[in-house]
Amino acid sequence: MSAAQTQKDSDGPWGLDSLGLSQRELVLAEALQMEYDALSRLKQDKGVDGQGPSSQGVGRVPVLLLRGLSGSDPSLDHLQPGGSHSPRPSPARSTPPRDIYRKEPLYILESPGKGDYLSDVPPTVPPRTPLAQSSESLLAPRQTTVPRDVNLFTPEVDQPKLSSGEMLSYESLNDALSKLNGDWSSPRGRRANGDQSGKPVARSKTLPPQVPPRTYVPVQKSNKNHRRVSADPVSLGPRMNGFGYELFQVSEERDEEVAAFCHMLDVLRSAHPCSVHSKNSGFVWSPSVGPEELQQGLGVSVKVTVISDHFREPITFTCDVSSTVDLLIYQTLCYAHDDLDHIDVDHYLLKVCGQEEDDKTASTMNHSILLQERPIKQTVEMSLHVERLVQSVKALCSSLAAVETPDITSALNQLPACPCRLQPRVQKDPSVLIVRENREKVVEKLTAAVLDLVELYCSTFNANFHTTPQSSRHTAPTQEAGLVTNVLSFSVYAAHRIPITWAASYEGFFLSCSLTHGGEELCAPQHTSKQQVSKYLFHLVVWDQRVCFPIQINQLPRETQLTVTLYASALPPPGGAEEKGSKQRRSIEPLGWVTMPLFNFRHILTCGRKLLGLWPSTPGSKARSSSPNFSQPDSVILQVDFPTSSFEVLFSTPAPGEFCPQYDFSRLDQHSQRQLQDVLHKKSLFWLTPEDKRLLWEKRSFCQTESGALPLVLASAPRWEWACLPDIYALLRQWACLNHLDALGLLHATFPDQELRRTAVQWMDSISDPELLDFLPQLVQALKYECYLDCPLVRFLLRRAIGDVRIAHYLFWLLKDNLQDSQFSGRYQHLLAALLCCVGRGLREEFDRQSWLVSILAKVAQGVRDASPSGRQTVLREGLEEVKQFFSVNSSCRLPLNPGLLVKAINIKLCSYFNSNAVPLKLSFQNMDPRGDNINVIFKSGDDLRQDMLTLQIIRIMNKIWIQEGLDMRMVIFRCFSTGRGRGMVEMIPQAETLRKIQGEHGVTGSFKDRPLADWLQKHNPKEDEYEKAVENFIYSCAGCCVATYILGICDRHNDNIMLKTSGHMFHIDFGKFLGHAQMFGNIKRDRAPFVFTSDMAYVINGGDKPSSRFHDFVDLCCEAYNLIRKHTHLFLNLLGLMLSCGIPELSDLDDLKYVYDALRPHESEEDATMYFTRLIESSLGSVATKLNFFIHNLAQMKFASSEERPVLSFAPRVYTLKTDGLIRNLFVCQHIRTYSPSKGYMFVVKVDREGQQGSVLVQRSFEEFYELHNKLRLIFPSSKLPSFPSRFLIGRSRGEAMADRRKDELNGYVWHLVHAAPEVAQCDLIYTFFHPLQRDEKPGTVVNALQSKPAVSGKVAGEVKLSITYKSDKLFIMVMHIRGLQPLQDGTDPDPYVKLYLLPDPQKTSKRKTKAARRTCNPTYNEMLVYDRIPRGDLQQRVIHLRVLGDGAFWENTLLGQAFIPLKTLTPGQCWADWHQLSMPSTESAR
Repeated sequence: MSAAQTQKDSDGPWGLDSLGLSQRELVLAEALQMEYDALSRLKQDKGVDGQGPSSQGVGRVPVLLLRGLSGSDPSLDHLQPGGSHSPRPSPARSTPPRDIYRKEPLYILESPGKGDYLSDVPPTVPPRTPLAQSSESLLAPRQTTVPRDVNLFTPEVDQPKLSSGEMLSYESLNDALSKLNGDWSSPRGRRANGDQSGKPVARSKTLPPQVPPRTYVPVQKSNKNHRRVSADPVSLGPRMNGFGYELFQVSEERDEEVAAFCHMLDVLRSAHPCSVHSKNSGFVWSPSVGPEELQQGLGVSVKVTVISDHFREPITFTCDVSSTVDLLIYQTLCYAHDDLDHIDVDHYLLKVCGQEEDDKTASTMNHSILLQERPIKQTVEMSLHVERLVQSVKALCSSLAAVETPDITSALNQLPACPCRLQPRVQKDPSVLIVRENREKVVEKLTAAVLDLVELYCSTFNANFHTTPQSSRHTAPTQEAGLVTNVLSFSVYAAHRIPITWAASYEGFFLSCSLTHGGEELCAPQHTSKQQVSKYLFHLVVWDQRVCFPIQINQLPRETQLTVTLYASALPPPGGAEEKGSKQRRSIEPLGWVTMPLFNFRHILTCGRKLLGLWPSTPGSKARSSSPNFSQPDSVILQVDFPTSSFEVLFSTPAPGEFCPQYDFSRLDQHSQRQLQDVLHKKSLFWLTPEDKRLLWEKRSFCQTESGALPLVLASAPRWEWACLPDIYALLRQWACLNHLDALGLLHATFPDQELRRTAVQWMDSISDPELLDFLPQLVQALKYECYLDCPLVRFLLRRAIGDVRIAHYLFWLLKDNLQDSQFSGRYQHLLAALLCCVGRGLREEFDRQSWLVSILAKVAQGVRDASPSGRQTVLREGLEEVKQFFSVNSSCRLPLNPGLLVKAINIKLCSYFNSNAVPLKLSFQNMDPRGDNINVIFKSGDDLRQDMLTLQIIRIMNKIWIQEGLDMRMVIFRCFSTGRGRGMVEMIPQAETLRKIQGEHGVTGSFKDRPLADWLQKHNPKEDEYEKAVENFIYSCAGCCVATYILGICDRHNDNIMLKTSGHMFHIDFGKFLGHAQMFGNIKRDRAPFVFTSDMAYVINGGDKPSSRFHDFVDLCCEAYNLIRKHTHLFLNLLGLMLSCGIPELSDLDDLKYVYDALRPHESEEDATMYFTRLIESSLGSVATKLNFFIHNLAQMKFASSEERPVLSFAPRVYTLKTDGLIRNLFVCQHIRTYSPSKGYMFVVKVDREGQQGSVLVQRSFEEFYELHNKLRLIFPSSKLPSFPSRFLIGRSRGEAMADRRKDELNGYVWHLVHAAPEVAQCDLIYTFFHPLQRDEKPGTVVNALQSKPAVSGKVAGEVKLSITYKSDKLFIMVMHIRGLQPLQDGTDPDPYVKLYLLPDPQKTSKRKTKAARRTCNPTYNEMLVYDRIPRGDLQQRVIHLRVLGDGAFWENTLLGQAFIPLKTLTPGQCWADWHQLSMPSTESAR
């Protein structure tokens, strides 16, 4: 198929725009891949035989064989042999031979050792050759349309054929490219009749205005340096229409950094041939767990069922959770085979049913053609027409980015005035041009100026044409930057392409120029003079001024950034009278900025004339790209001139110093130790004051025992110039190797130094692949802080992506999502292209299918969202037909949510949408694995899911920390992934309901009641052991949610954003507000409590409306989980700090990060943090605002309620009907039963007779449940069809026996009339559900309900008190934690207890300490610290704590509830003694 044909086909329904992958993305991949393919063919031409591609993992006989990606047939989502204890070495981290690194030290993946600093020289630029002169390069007439020859072809063997250790020659490479252009015949994509015409050259939409139309003639011998390539279309199977891609140019001459980047990719791919099993196993491994997490599974057994085509029947056995995968495989083979002598266990794999994954191969390559530009002609024989000449020059300049250089201005000034150019400095004497020689000089000067502008344009925009043949690049002498003492200076000429609106809105334009390193200014900013907008050929602001910085070149760090910001003063609105003095008060506004590195990727100081596109100034923008803004066609362009010289200034990496002192921390005096510890406890470099930095750098030799302190110390380094680097590198070399979590802190924008970042990436190489996935979003964001395209972090990510398809999958979508960032889109385009180039054809096709599916789903979701509520279901069904058509073209597709989710179709009948503002889609896909369940996901369009993604990532890491510390909080972790700005997928959790729906079963005011959650759990867990397990799950998960949501400041917490599983697990969803950005209701914050913890949650925990010992467990869980996360404060600050530049509005500055810092309180002790979080629990539980917020949300959501929704009973787990249970013949309330749990009252036993049923069935229902039935019936039927219901309000004791008898008779009359009512009433589902037997009805006279508190101990024991006692630094710390089992007061009410302490002996009663009083409870929680100072260690053994628990009574009369004497002779100084102590009741007395 020709390029012209593909261009036409791309406009069809399945064109490129319908896919998520843009033309530029895939073309970049093919262009970069051309470097590798050409080098491979060069190797082949030299006679070196290559190995064919291996399409299947070597020597693997999987237990289950499933379809693969790249022509192979491996099992997918496999459990890796060796399990968690002996994980398979990652293919990405295999070490090539050392001689390879010695031959190619510049483009290797593993950097040299820390001591080999001198070998780390900047990468060289591939040699360039001049453009070939050809007499055959003739210009076709402008009117003709001669098509270009675009050669599209696909090699039969797409396999690396180049050894990674061989030296590469770009001269031979270019010759090979030219040879390839003539060698390949009958390429795929050509027309059958031999027509090789292609579509016209398509310039990128991101470039400035195009040069006027040109016509090119193909040249037989392509230039060696200038290559234009065409991407071969990726095959997607039997598509309805093909599609092609635009041309993309790789120019070594114009973009040396990209050429070097391509060279690096070649070496990277050569080191990972797909035929080597250790490099490419052909499988995607399931994430493994570490030994710490496996310890949690000791003693827990699970049932395993193994299915295989090799077995007649499934094999089922029981094993321990901590068993390795090798052990499972071996055990399976023992069941299946009698003799294992001839069976290799390594030839088998395990795959989880319902999960799929795969591998990759290589792609295609293309050849180049030469494009020559028509030269600019000079005509001096004709009479000079000034107006036409000026118009021609203006047209040329307009095509060349509308730039007017000073040379063009000077040449035009020698011409007389004309209507299009009326500047005052034009030639005043027209007679001068009468002389022919003068006219020739003017035209020659003007032509030279235009040619210089063309050359400047070509070098700036990487154009596809040249003015003159380029000479071979000579090697200029270099001088070390550390020896150059000249001050830094450059000239600013003008700002071009000034918008005409600026001329009318601003005045006094000036530039502010600053030098920064890691965000810190190196010297005071320099300003130009203020100028107005001028009109030459175009509108521009001319300064023509030299800017000189008060800093020498040898004082500049290598990563110095020059930032130029354009400012102007706003003019008053037209027609308004300007007040006196307002001119001085007129605001100065930033209009644009640009940042560029002073040293390029080869560490050479920049020189010559530069054009820099300004980025528009936007508030809140933190990370700034070091690339100019040429992505916007109307960006203002700044022209600057850097000094040039006969030598290049090179910044080489110095060797580390030979000596770096190291001292023990204890050698510091006590005052200095306290000062240094206070600074180190800040855990983050963001809040270091200048005094802190001075102290850290001064005492850096004493901090080396604290490995996590390295980022703080390096952030305190005063200078990073060439002369200071040896000391810094010596410190870096001597410092203990950081773990990968601490190394994240060295990837912030604060640390741009290349050697430092290389070391950080080297330390991170120990991270496992599953753990790398947890931090992948932050590493992708850290790419913004890299100075150059090729860097160790890029190599690290690409190398790990080659070795693990799961990493490649998520890296693809993260890079693709970041393409929306206009400042960094160019860099991410190159990285995405590099990834697509490295992963191979199989994964590229898979990514293409995923992007295609996402684009279809986004279109469907937008259509459903825009449709009227009544027509949404129809729009959804019609849109899903397009998804069905997608699967008819593609047999399967993996979901972006998880590469292990392979689907083959969509179940349209099970798809629906949610009635919320965003109208997300509920989609049900058919699993490719016939043994797997359907895969249900939520697809959102119109919501930015990046914030949800980040929140769930942090919660997932919190959960892993808890599990590693031995604390399983039973958290529900689900996946959420953004597939582009404003769209993404969310995993659906089965068997879960929102709190709003649960509370709604008790009416619109259900949020104010205490029993809805407990009743709902009771309904779905009718057995006592099931309910106990559900309550236990609820306690743990609720505690985890409280801690996580508080630390992250999750807001907008209404009852539709909190869900509960039938198993008792609670979890939060929809994280649209976090870091304390509360939802506002007018000027009132809707989120007033620290976190959501309401009385209905406490009711489940306590087993009733009174506090129990279970509540103590809940508080202890919260405090323990909180303190465990506090130990990793630096990790979470690093993770969130790296995301400051991601563009999430609520995570944009240090104030947002400060919220997490304040919530974690890293400077406090664990005891103080425990007391603090206990107060938060009390505050949240006592907040009425949370319930009110729930109620308001209930009212707001009533508009979404469907009229088709039928009411349900809160205590019935499911709906029963006449058809399922049989016709009810008679109902009779036969007796009532006294109950005491959950509250005192009566249950009424109803005898139910059904048609065709032998005997009667007895069910137990309370009066409140009868009342609920009546209310729900009133929602369906008019009151005229229903019998009257007995009154709820009675005079006297409503719980008395006589009242129960009376109500039994009244209910008998009610049910008789109910069963004899009209058929639509008597036979409705509500009545049949109400009288259907429940689990509790199986035990007459009993009611299963909540867990009871621990019974009070009889005799003289009056309860127990839990204390935490610590002695250190002559201080005794006593934390009063909990009391359980206190006796009620004599009148039967619960006391208001508080604790009073004395430290005996104390004859003067001076040691009295006491806590606050708890209200109305026999099981209070305090968590209050009582401290005794100046207690000598020798006296500690003789001391006794006298603890008294008193009830706070009226009129100063306090009742003694219990006391205890606790000797301290067993207390070990420095250790914490936490235990329960019995309370005794000596005698009845009162105390004041």
